[in-house]
Amino acid sequence: MVSRANKLALWRLAVVLLAHFVALDGGVAVAAAKPCRSPSSASVDDAGCLSWRVMVEANNARGWRTVPAPCVGYVTSYMTLGQYKRDLNSVMDQIAAYVDIIDADADGLDAWVLDIDDTCLSNLLYYESKQFGAYDPSAFKMWASKGACPGIRPVLELYDTLQYKGFKVFLLSGRDQETLATCTSQNLESEGFSGYERLIMRSPEYRGQSSSMFKSAMRKRLVEEDGYRIRGNVGDQWSDLQGDFVGDRVFKIPNPMYYVP
Repeated sequence: MVSRANKLALWRLAVVLLAHFVALDGGVAVAAAKPCRSPSSASVDDAGCLSWRVMVEANNARGWRTVPAPCVGYVTSYMTLGQYKRDLNSVMDQIAAYVDIIDADADGLDAWVLDIDDTCLSNLLYYESKQFGAYDPSAFKMWASKGACPGIRPVLELYDTLQYKGFKVFLLSGRDQETLATCTSQNLESEGFSGYERLIMRSPEYRGQSSSMFKSAMRKRLVEEDGYRIRGNVGDQWSDLQGDFVGDRVFKIPNPMYYVP
């Protein structure tokens, strides 16, 4: 004879089984759980492109000239639909936490170095129009000469904070000095980047040299010849942040649009 307690236990087991087996297929009970589905081609592409972007940010993907064709849509979405802004703000939070714990010395020699393109000023509209294709020096020079690059607001806020705390801010760019100096300084001014210590651009003797080598040489000059202490260095390319005299801390802004050696 089955006890009342055992009957109750059997009844509960039956309820559980009924929740899992609600259909018959050829006389065999079939689980009611959602069927396994192969991911769509879009989700597969997105997953692959996410992995590619992580490699870019980790500097494991080097020497690439264009965004992979299957990832053009992914990069557009990343840059325009909010994730780029969230990632950028996360970087800015880390910089702010660092800035909060350091002070500029009264001698005026504590400095920060900031890149310009896609650090202070955005070139998203240009690269999006080119479908993130290979770098075209002539086309980019024409774009930059318009002086219409939008400022990147979170970086401007950092810029203002650094100046308020007494740091000297140097803007270091691989742009050509002879042809783009005037329009670049005007563009920076119009977007709120005013009062910097110095705008350093690529002079004729450094043409053809990699960005990493050029920027290393400029930072070396700041430290060894001018006596500055580089407390922080911000850029969107690893070539902004590697080499000699990179500073006490480096911070990379996300950029899956292009690669600069």
